[in-house]
Amino acid sequence: MSARQDQTAEHLIQYLRQLAPQVRRRLLAELERLHLLGEDIPHSEPLIAALRAEFRNTGQNHYRVGNPSRYFFEPLEPVLVDSAPERANSGQIARGSLAPIWSLVTEQLLRSMAADYIANATKVISADKQAEARQMAQAFQKKVLTSLNGQLGSAEGAARIRDGLMAYTSSHATFDDLKKMLRYLDMQRELDDFGRALAPKIARLEGASLDKVLGQLSTLRAKRADALPFALTILAKHLEIPWELLSVAIAPADDRAAARIAAGPFAIAVSMVLDQIEENHHLLLFALRNNRPVRAKEIVGEIYRIEQALRAQIELKGSGWARRLDDLMTEVQAAVAAEISSIPGDHRHLTHILESPRLRPDDSFGHKVGHMFGKGWDVVAGLLAGHADTTNRRDGAS
Repeated sequence: MSARQDQTAEHLIQYLRQLAPQVRRRLLAELERLHLLGEDIPHSEPLIAALRAEFRNTGQNHYRVGNPSRYFFEPLEPVLVDSAPERANSGQIARGSLAPIWSLVTEQLLRSMAADYIANATKVISADKQAEARQMAQAFQKKVLTSLNGQLGSAEGAARIRDGLMAYTSSHATFDDLKKMLRYLDMQRELDDFGRALAPKIARLEGASLDKVLGQLSTLRAKRADALPFALTILAKHLEIPWELLSVAIAPADDRAAARIAAGPFAIAVSMVLDQIEENHHLLLFALRNNRPVRAKEIVGEIYRIEQALRAQIELKGSGWARRLDDLMTEVQAAVAAEISSIPGDHRHLTHILESPRLRPDDSFGHKVGHMFGKGWDVVAGLLAGHADTTNRRDGAS
């Protein structure tokens, strides 16, 4: 960062210090959400760092490790993801939704009960009495769930909760995360049992390992069908290769036809693997925007492997999955093509593999991009690094 940028960021931080702590907490939640969405907000990184340090050091009501809120939300950890609430699927809860939910509970819903919980929990946490802290969190959690479920039972109450959340975030998806939180906590015991029965890390989801997982999923689905998306999220976190989640959708069908797989009990796993491509696409945009070519190369390689697995294991032609995959890969293609087009003219020959406007199932875009990176990324990386160095030197001199 240049001296001028440092000065601008410091002025913004000084301005923030004049705002009420509640406003600063809301701003932090919103900046984190926009950051995860890939929004390029000037000077946001030092602001986020400063706000995080403030709430970490003061112990105020932001979701941080060691705070009472951390113990309150701890049961959700198996399904928490670092993506924006807008991108959290039916089996995921965005970590960024926790701060607005916590603010709603402590500042609007149950203020006096929350104040008592925070005061008492802070004492036992400081004394390192973790078991007691968790017991307190569970007791407060039950009160919160009773209140939320009661209000969400009517249209008027749901509208109040939705409007209440909007005081802390502009993301409408946070309301969906709140409802998912209630569903998850309602079936927490079954999901905890499912997670404990899984191996800590599953190297390959095949053979006896796959049969065991399918049995566990079938048992859980018979008890609580609505637990399945959460269970698949938990399973994916145990897989060394997350996109092998495909296997639980494909195996019961014993067929590569998309229609047969879609009619199976675990078809949602295919959509979740497509979600992995979408999330990697956002990570790619972030890496390219921040001149991180090595990381970008890794992400594109992962996208290619997921795409290749989908096309190899499922007869996608004509399916909704095929359309979504093609759309996602077109977006990835556009991101890489835009980056390559910024390369000086002497190296434009690298773009020839991106010229086809349509993707052919037997010649995936991922393969083309993988080839490009394999043959030319060293040149691209050097150019980007050189560009970054030149920019830094120019900024430093300004």
